[in-house]
Parts: sequence; C-alpha cells; structure tokens
Amino acid sequence: MPGSDVIAFQPSFDDLSTPLFEVTFCVLDLETTGGSATTCEITEIGAVKYRSGELIGTFQTLVDPGLPIPPSITILTGITQAMVIDAPDIAVALPSFLEFIGNAVIVGHNVRFDLSFLNAAAIRLGYGRLDNKSTDTAKLARRLVRPEVRNLRLQTLASHFRSPTTPNHRALEDARATAHIFHALLERAGSLGVTNLDDLLQLPTARGSAHYSKIKLTESLPRRPGVYIFKDRNGIPIYVGKASNLRARVRQYFYGDTRKSIANLMKELDSIEHEVCNTVLEAEITEVRLIHAHRPRHNRRSRPPKSSHFVKLTNEKYPRLSVVRTIKDDGLAYLGPFRSKRAADVVVVAIWDAVPIRRCRARSGSRSGKCAAAQMGLASCPCDGSLDASVYAELVDLLISALDHSPGILLDRLTERMARLANEQRYEEAAWTRDRHDALVQALRRTWEWRALARAGWMEIEHRDGTTAVIDHGSLVETRPPGQPPRLRYAVPEAVAVSPVAPSVEAAEEAAIIWRWLESNQVRLMECTGTFAYPPRRVERLQVVRRQAA
Repeated sequence: MPGSDVIAFQPSFDDLSTPLFEVTFCVLDLETTGGSATTCEITEIGAVKYRSGELIGTFQTLVDPGLPIPPSITILTGITQAMVIDAPDIAVALPSFLEFIGNAVIVGHNVRFDLSFLNAAAIRLGYGRLDNKSTDTAKLARRLVRPEVRNLRLQTLASHFRSPTTPNHRALEDARATAHIFHALLERAGSLGVTNLDDLLQLPTARGSAHYSKIKLTESLPRRPGVYIFKDRNGIPIYVGKASNLRARVRQYFYGDTRKSIANLMKELDSIEHEVCNTVLEAEITEVRLIHAHRPRHNRRSRPPKSSHFVKLTNEKYPRLSVVRTIKDDGLAYLGPFRSKRAADVVVVAIWDAVPIRRCRARSGSRSGKCAAAQMGLASCPCDGSLDASVYAELVDLLISALDHSPGILLDRLTERMARLANEQRYEEAAWTRDRHDALVQALRRTWEWRALARAGWMEIEHRDGTTAVIDHGSLVETRPPGQPPRLRYAVPEAVAVSPVAPSVEAAEEAAIIWRWLESNQVRLMECTGTFAYPPRRVERLQVVRRQAA
C-alpha cells in the first residue's frame, strides 16, 4: 500500500526550531580576483564567529590565487601580488576554514557571492557543496530598514548602525562590520517576533505590505501540530487550516505569497486562535470538523455543501438509479455522499454507460412503444410492458454485485468503451468516459472505506511511534501520545445499525483521512469490537486520453 503523509508528530530539532541566542553564526567575507567563481579565485578570507552575541572565534588568511591579481582589484582591496606570494593556496586554506565554520549558520553581505566561490573551491577539492544554512544582511536590511537608508551597500549600513569597524574591502574588517550590522538587524527583527532561526531564515522573503505588521499575531503560536483559526474584527472565523507546526505554517502567510486571495484574507484578519492536537491525524480531522461547523468564507475549496447528495438504486419491481438528499431504508444500494447533484449525476451516467439499467420513470406498460433510450439499445426499460421482470432482476443483481464487491463489472466496460472511442478518434467522448470512470472510482472508494470503518465498530489502533488513535464507527474520538492512558472507555452496543454510506460529506471526508492513515503500513490494530476487513481490490483512475500521431 502507498505511504501516507498523515503521521504522528514527534518533535525534532527542526520542528522545534532553535532560539537565536542558541545559534552559532559565522560572519564571513572574501576578497577575490574578480566577480566570477568560474574564472576567478579567492585572495583573502576573513570571518568572525558569534554565539549569544559573544565573539567565540576569528579567522583570517591571505590566499595565493595562483594567477595574477588585476590592477583594478589591487586598487580596490590593497592586496598586491607580493602580499600573496608566501600565502597558502586554497587547497591548504580551505580545510582549516571549513573546520572553523563547522555547523554554524553562514552570514554575509550579498552572501551568494561569497558562497559561490566557497562552493566552487569545495567542489573542485572534493568536499562538495556547503550544506550550512545562510542568511544575507543585504536582504535582511531590505526587509527591515530600506526606507531609512539611501542604499544597501555595506559602507552605508555600517555608517547607519555606527559600526566601530569601517569596511575597507579587506576580508576581516568587512566581516566585522557585517557582524555589527547583523546584530543590529536582529534587534529590529525581534520587534516583529523573529526569535528563532526558522523565522530569521524566512524573513528576507517577506514582501512589504500593509498587513505585514500583523505577523505579531503569530508570536504565541506553538511549534506543535494543530489547527489555526483566522478571525475578523467581529470574531467570526474566516479561515481554518491545519499544520504539523502551527507557528511555521501560519507565518508563511506573511512571507511572499502574492495571491490575491491571501491578500484579501490578510486584510480581514484581526485575530488568530489555535487548537493544539496530539497528532497530525487529529489536526486533519479537527480541521474538517471546524470547516463544516463554521463554513469560513475563505475556505473555498473545502467549504461544505449545503446538503449532501446520494445515488441510490430504488427498491421497486424495476429498480432505477435516483439522486436523493437523504438516506432511507428504501433502496437496494447507495453510493455517496456527493457535494452536488451534478457530481452525483456524473456517476449515474457512468453506471448507465456500463450497464443498461432502466432510465425512464414511466410505469410498466404505460407506453405504446419503448422510450428513446430503450429504442437506441442503451437501456432496458419496462415502459412498453415487454420487459421480463426475471431478466431485469438478473441485471439488477449484476449491478448490486458490482457496487458491493466486483467493481470490474462496471469499470472494465468503461475502460473498453473509452479505448473504442479513442480508436475511432472520438477523443472528446473518450475523455468524457474517462472522467465518468474516475468519478465512479472515487465514489466506490468513499463508500467502501466508510463501510469498512463503520462495520469495524470501536477500534484502538497504535502507530509505530507509540501514539494511539481511537476510532468509533468511522469517527475519530481520541488520540493519545505514547504512554498516556485512555481518557475514556467507550461502551459500544452489541448491535449498531450501519448506514450503507457516510451520512454526510463531513463524515465521508473524515473516514477518508482515517483510511489514508491506516494505509501508512505503520499501524497495528490493538482492539476491535466489530469486523474489520479491507474493501474490495483497489481501483485506480484511468490515464488521460491522448491523441495518437497520424
């Protein structure tokens, strides 16, 4: 079975992020013979290393580039050919510098330039690209102080923040000036709630907008799985979402998303509430329940329908397919639920294409001749009174078998129909058949998954990470972290009436989420009060029909 991204939350170093006062930063600067890492070489390396604002290391060395230093570079940096004659070449200098950097976060002014030279040398010497995280003081300044300075050059920023070291195009001095600028920018970032490393790394991508100041609303969000609720100034929920890391996910809305829908959402945002969940599974299901409860106007894709629709096979002498809004004990079989009547109609037509079930509503013998569908051989209809009830009953039994446990009866016929239409170059009709096939596949999956969970009754399932989920007839009632005893013990009646399909779109969506989690192959059934069995063989969607070359 395929893997699932619905897994229980186990805090890792990255999930928890790192407070900035615990991060080691290596502020570096390079001098080179030119601007291209492919044709030029390093002439000087300078770096300072800080932790909790304290200097913990300094590195400086000239480097013999192995080629002449252009006069323009000598004028700019003051580094002459004579100065680098006795200097180590990059093969000697680089290993020591990489050891100095270690796992520190690299900081630089226009740091991409410095990293391009370091990576070129590291790859050439067999070390591979540096995998350290990095941040750029030029980009941070653009985000934090751009209106205050005439430009973002190192000299300008050093003067603006009154750096005790004046940049002079020598590596160590420029690195020290960059470090002073960096710590001044960290103070500015702290006023925006940037207190951890992941916040700092994302900050440069944030685009200036009238709503960016609202990022302060995220300061109290934990780095835990859960659900967040955006509310307007009247306290009405306008958007509900889930996250494996609440703080990181919500702050992403402020980092460079230019979609108009997000801009409108941020404009209306006034407060943020959240609910911490034990697992991502619980977060996903809580999201579905809150969306259906509040119907937030910005949850357009997942907004619940006003009513659910179902396809049923009517219980009469000559059963037919009917689209209804309620489930009653008056049908031979049900499929659904569907978000709209249109979606249900697509599945009805798919079944019509596969099985010549009755289409007209006329009573048996009420017509002098057959209806149009019967005349074209598309359906077996009793309208003219000539249809044998026993023959039609066999057709109904075949359809019920297909809907219950043998989907190939329907799907294979639709596949053959699509292939025939494609061979006849009737590509549009073939595409319609493909879409109907896939809609039927989805309906069958939803129906079978719900039925399997409902018939299982009360289940206690343990994930391999130690978390436990309690499911009661297809509905999640509890999740527990490892070692936590159950909060409640559910008394389940011996006999519970199982609905043939999920009673609502919400219930079907919840069952689908649970089923994906069960299919992760990382769970084990601990207790079950009913009968738990996998649905019929998996059914897959058809590939897109493509026009063949002539």
